[in-house]
Amino acid sequence: MNGTGSPFAGLPVVVKNLLIINVIMFLVMYTGLGDFAGRYMVDWLGLHYFASPLFEPWQLVTHMFMHGGLGHLALNMIGLFMLGPPLEYRWGSQRFLTYYMVTGVGAGLLYAAAQWFSYHDLVSMLSPEQVEAVHRQGHEILRTHRYTDPLMDQLNTVLNRPMVGASGALYGVLLAFGMTFPNVELMVFPIFIPIKARYFVWILGGIALIMIYVNAEGDNVAHLAHLGGMLVGWVILRYWRWRDRDRYWS
Repeated sequence: MNGTGSPFAGLPVVVKNLLIINVIMFLVMYTGLGDFAGRYMVDWLGLHYFASPLFEPWQLVTHMFMHGGLGHLALNMIGLFMLGPPLEYRWGSQRFLTYYMVTGVGAGLLYAAAQWFSYHDLVSMLSPEQVEAVHRQGHEILRTHRYTDPLMDQLNTVLNRPMVGASGALYGVLLAFGMTFPNVELMVFPIFIPIKARYFVWILGGIALIMIYVNAEGDNVAHLAHLGGMLVGWVILRYWRWRDRDRYWS
């Protein structure tokens, strides 16, 4: 029995540090301590489309440690807290960290690739002057104004609204948990009915796919990044299973 009373007691090192870093980043962002040089912290670290004047290469990594609100942070960190430790204990810290980071970056790349189609589709329907106007000043007015032309407004959203959150990596962790411990039963809020991990993966993946198809107006969740994390995770897991299947899978 551990007498420290710490909520992190017993957690493996990578999961513990990921939780700590994400919480610290959230606090720094929402207290405004991370805002500098006239730009918000999310402008520096959230993942922007490659053609955006706000894009920086490091955002492919840093977007995983930014979150859009307390609920967003809580859901991702609870998932990591529940599903991450068994995988890290099974694989080892180095392999788990590699998997987590690669699925997160991969999810961001696939999301950006999909944005490419949206971007060029919108550009084809606007004049060069309208496109130039969005490129020149869109990032400055995104938070406070909307363009009267809805197509310019959509282009500005694609170009300058950042994607944030660890959801891509977390969906990769979810897939790995379902493939590694397929028969473990999970109690899912608010249903509280035991669901085997393998089925839970299919349910959440199906929901993400439906939400991409529905594409509800005002839905700011990057569902494609969720599926991207699963897809990249599946490729990694299939490779590992082929290379050393007797070591990590029963």
